[in-house]
Amino acid sequence: MKAVVMAGGEGTRLRPMTSSMPKPLLPVVNRPIMQHVLTLLKRHGLTETVVTVQFLASLVKNYFGDGEDFGMELTYANEEKPLGTAGSVKNAEEALKDDSFLVISGDALTDFDLTELIAFHKEKGALVTVCLTRVPNPLEFGITIVDDEGKVERFLEKPTWGQVFSDTVNTGIYVMEPEVFDYVEPDVSVDWSGDVFPQLMKEGKPVFGYVAEGYWEDVGTHESYVKAQADVLEGKVDVDIDGFEISPGVWVAEGAEVHPDAVLRGPLYIGDYAKVEAGAEIREHSVIGSNVVVKTGAFLHKAVIADNVYVGPQTNLRGCVIGKNTDVMRAARIDEGAVIGDECLIGEESIIAGNVRVYPFKTVEAGAFVNTSVIWESRGTAHLFGARGVTGILNVEITPELAVRLAGAYATTLKKGATVTTARDHSRGARALKRAVISALQTSAIDVRDLENVPMPVARQQTARGSAGGIMIRTTPGRPDSLDIMFFDERGADLSAAGQRKLDRVFSRQEYRRAFPGEIGDLRFPPTVFDSYTGALLRAVDISGIADSGLKVVVDAANGSAGLVLPSLLGRLGVDALTINPGLDEARPTETEESRRAGLVRLGEMVSSARAAFGVRFDPVGERMSLVDERGRIVEDDRALLVLLDLVAAERRSGRVALPVTTTRIGEQVAAYHGTQVTWTTTAADDLTRVGREEGTIFGGDGRGGFIVPEFSSVFDGSAAFVRLIGLVARTQLTLSQIDARIPRAHVLKRDVPTPWAVKGSVMRRVVEEAGERSVDTTDGVRVVEADGRWVMVLPDPAEAVTHLWAEGPDDASAQALLEEWSEVVESAGR
Repeated sequence: MKAVVMAGGEGTRLRPMTSSMPKPLLPVVNRPIMQHVLTLLKRHGLTETVVTVQFLASLVKNYFGDGEDFGMELTYANEEKPLGTAGSVKNAEEALKDDSFLVISGDALTDFDLTELIAFHKEKGALVTVCLTRVPNPLEFGITIVDDEGKVERFLEKPTWGQVFSDTVNTGIYVMEPEVFDYVEPDVSVDWSGDVFPQLMKEGKPVFGYVAEGYWEDVGTHESYVKAQADVLEGKVDVDIDGFEISPGVWVAEGAEVHPDAVLRGPLYIGDYAKVEAGAEIREHSVIGSNVVVKTGAFLHKAVIADNVYVGPQTNLRGCVIGKNTDVMRAARIDEGAVIGDECLIGEESIIAGNVRVYPFKTVEAGAFVNTSVIWESRGTAHLFGARGVTGILNVEITPELAVRLAGAYATTLKKGATVTTARDHSRGARALKRAVISALQTSAIDVRDLENVPMPVARQQTARGSAGGIMIRTTPGRPDSLDIMFFDERGADLSAAGQRKLDRVFSRQEYRRAFPGEIGDLRFPPTVFDSYTGALLRAVDISGIADSGLKVVVDAANGSAGLVLPSLLGRLGVDALTINPGLDEARPTETEESRRAGLVRLGEMVSSARAAFGVRFDPVGERMSLVDERGRIVEDDRALLVLLDLVAAERRSGRVALPVTTTRIGEQVAAYHGTQVTWTTTAADDLTRVGREEGTIFGGDGRGGFIVPEFSSVFDGSAAFVRLIGLVARTQLTLSQIDARIPRAHVLKRDVPTPWAVKGSVMRRVVEEAGERSVDTTDGVRVVEADGRWVMVLPDPAEAVTHLWAEGPDDASAQALLEEWSEVVESAGR
C-alpha cells in the first residue's frame, strides 16, 4: 500500500514562523514535523509515498529529496494552484489508482497505529475509512459520529459551539480505495470533508470511522506548536528523538557543548553543535536547535529556539519561539507567547511583550519596549468576533489602533472603490472610534457614506442601498464602558460566519491594503436618511386601518437613537401617540436590565393612566422593542413573541415563521392553528436573518425583543415591528391582553452551568450518549426530546466557559425536573 503525505498548506495561523518556511518543515524537537510523519509511515511499512506540495514546494523537495536518506521512496505531486484536500490527492491519482492508499497530513504530530487502521478498513470493506480521535475542543476540526459498527452517521466540518454534538473529530488521516477518485473533479478545489464525504454518504457508500488510540496534535497554532514540543519531551508521543539522554529527560545531540556549570532542568533538548556556556540556565520544555549559542547568565524556560540563533548574556526567554538565524542581544527579554521570525535582531535590553509577533528580517532597537507586532500589528486573539461583532472595553481592548486595523482588514476583503456605510450610536466613544474607522477605510481605497448617529435598523437599511458592506459602532448593551464594532454585509445583515473568518484571516495575517495617491476614498454624508427610511417602511408594511382606528399609543424612545426617526414615522402614520424620553443622553448610551425594567414599569403607569391601547419601549439603538398591554402590565419578551406570532399568522393564514430552537413549542401550536409553519433556526441572529430572507417567510423573532418584518427587511428592526403591530391591532380590534389570554401558557426554564473550555466537547458527547434512543435534534447544540414531548436543550456558549440549558414541560415542576436531570449530566461530564 502507498501513502500520500499532504504538505501543501501555507500555515497562515503560524506566521511569522511560516512566512519563509512551509509548515511541514517546522521543527518539533529539532526534526521537521513531516520527518516524524515519514518515520511513522516507515514504521508501519508504508515506504512508497507521494508528497503533495504547493506552498514553497521547492524547500520541501530540497530537504527530503527522493527519500533515500530516510529509508523511503518519495515522489512529488505539485499543485500549480490550491486544489483542496481532495483535489491535491486527485492530482496524484496516476500513482495511486492501482491499490488502496493511506492519506496523512504532513503537519500533524501523531503516533497512531496505522497498521490497525488499515486492518479495520479492509475488515469493513470500506470505500473510505476516516481516522478519528477525541479532543477537548473540537471547534477547529470536523466532528464525526459513527454507529456501533463504525459506519459514519454524521459529519460536520469546523462547527460553531452551537453545532458541537461530539468530541470525536476527523484527524485528516484516511484509508481509501481508488474508486473514490470518481467523486473528485480534476483541476478544481475539492475538499474531502466538505464535498466528497457528504456525497458518498448521500449515496450510501461504505464510509467508516475508526477511533484511534494514541497521540495526535494538529500543529496549527503557536500554542499547539509549543505544546507539541513539550509533549515529545514528556514522552506523551512515541517519536524518535535525535540525541542522547545524558540524564533523565535531558537530551543532548551529537557535537553539542554544555558547560558543567550550566544549569539544566529537564525535560529539555539541546541540538547538535549547540554551545551552552557556564551560568546559563535552561529549564523544562525548552528546545535548543542546531548551532545555537547560549551565553552566560541566559535564562530559558519553555523556549523553542530554531537553528543558528545567538542568545546573549543575561537574556530572559520564557514561553517564546525564536526563528532561525536570529540574534537576541544582551539582557533582552522575550515574554510568553511571543514569536520572533527568521533573521531578526533583538537589541540589547529590549523587551518583547507576550503574544507579540515580529516578522522575519526585522530589527528591534536596543532598549525598545515592543507591545505590538512588528511591522504589521495584530491583537493576536483566538476569538476576534463575539456574539455582537468585535467587543471590548473602550481604550483598553477596543482602541483607536485596533479600530484602524479592523477597518483596514475589512477594506482589504472588499474591492477597491467599493462603498461602505458607517454609523454609530450617540456615545462619545463610538463617535471617536468611527472617525478612526473612516480614515482607515478611505486610505484603503474605499468610499464611505457616513450616516453619523442613527438607529441600527436605519444603518442596516441604508447599507443595503448599494453599499458593499457597513460598520456600526455602538455601546455594548448593558456595559457602558464597552463598545461593539459591528460589520454588515451588502444586505445590511450581520457578517456571516464565513465572512467573519475571512476578515479574521486578513486581520491575523496583518497584511492590509493601502491606497495609492489618487485612490483615497471619498467621504459623503447622505441627506434625508430618516425620511428615506420612513418612506420605505410605510410603503412596505400594511398600515391600513390605523388612521381610522382611533388608537392611542405611548412610545418610549429611552433617550436613544430610536427617537430620531419617531417624529417622521409617527407623523406619517397618523396615530395618536405620546412620545416620552425622546432626547439623546450621551451619558447613558446603554441601559442595565434594572433600568430597562424600571423604564417599563413607568411606561405601564403612563399607558394605564392615558387609557392607551398599548405601550412600546425601544432599546437605545432602536433594534428591539418591549411591550406593555392596555392595562399597563409588562408583556415579557418571550410572551410578546407569541402575541405577535398569533397576530401575524391569524392575518396571513399561510407561509412560515422563523424561530430559534430555544423557543417554546407553544409557538408551533400557535402557527399551526392559523395554517402557518415554523422553521427552526439556531440561536445566532444571522441564521434568523437567513430564513427571514427566504421567500414565504412572514415573521421572525428571537424571544428577546428582536423581531423580523420580512416584507421590509430580514433583520431585527424595532420601528418596523412597531408599525406592523399597530396595524395588526387596528385591524383586529383586539387588545394585547385579549390576544395573550388566548395563547396557552409556556413553561420553559433556563440554567447556565459553568463548563471549562477543555471539556466542552466531551460534555456534548456525553449528552448525545445519555440521550440513548430518545429523539435528538442538533440544529443548534443538542436538543433531546422525551417520548411525552418534554424537551431539554444543551448549548455551549461560544465566548464564555458556560453551557446553557433550556427545558420545557407541561408545567414548571416537570420542566424543573428535566433541567435538574440534565444539569447533572453536564456537570458530571465537566468534572
